[in-house]
Amino acid sequence: MRRSQVTTVSLLAVLALGACTNAKDVLEPSAITPPASSAQSLPATQGTSTAAASPTTTAPAPSTAPATAAASATPATQTAVLARTRLQVAPIVGASVDAAAPLTAELQTRAKQRGLTLVGSTDQTATHVLKGYFSTMSEGKDTTVIYVWDIYDPSGNRLHRINGQQKAAAVGSGEGWPTVAPATMQAIADQTIDQFAAWLGSGRAG
Repeated sequence: MRRSQVTTVSLLAVLALGACTNAKDVLEPSAITPPASSAQSLPATQGTSTAAASPTTTAPAPSTAPATAAASATPATQTAVLARTRLQVAPIVGASVDAAAPLTAELQTRAKQRGLTLVGSTDQTATHVLKGYFSTMSEGKDTTVIYVWDIYDPSGNRLHRINGQQKAAAVGSGEGWPTVAPATMQAIADQTIDQFAAWLGSGRAG
């Protein structure tokens, strides 16, 4: 069992700094085919992230308010806010292409379910930009995915942050991204869109 000397806090800081430099670990979401297509159709030629941190059993700790925070707005108002939102997902930093593929596909699927519109990287009508930074830490048969999402307005002003951890039994052999099951990344995508929608509906997004 190998343990990394890097703490979760320092790891997330490194990921944030690597957002502009770690180009080989970036997956361009606009390159993903619609959710109905198989993730296997994605190119698998890019490198994988090797970042890891000390094992942890900490439960997910998202910084956003729970979905019930949106109760302050009427359902009609919430629906209207979601309907006029056009969300652009920036290239994902830190995750391997194989791991990011089910994440990105599920972001599209969940966004559609919640009435949100996802737009491509060249679309000039985006109302919000979502930037994600990912890493893993492994201990024994468990792998934890650490994620941070920053939400920006079109001018580049950060409006909100979503972060957390998703722990699941590792699949396959080795450590890091090759052991992360697609279901783990899909769960993160669902949580991310749900929390983003709750933040929009709470009235604190504007």
